[in-house]
Amino acid sequence: MSFTDKVKNEAEELTGKAKQAVGRATDNERLVAEGQAQETAAHAKKAGEHVKDAGKDVRDAFS
Repeated sequence: MSFTDKVKNEAEELTGKAKQAVGRATDNERLVAEGQAQETAAHAKKAGEHVKDAGKDVRDAFS
């Protein structure tokens, strides 16, 4: 995973957490849900990048 991808994923995760906090503070359920979805998407991207990195490591081990 490149540094740029890591930064983008972290920024997306933090944005999601911020949306959730603002949504809870203002009793805005829609904003809380958007934040949760955004945070979940960031986690999924991270997991995909980890799988991709692991695949490269396995490929390199057999090369």
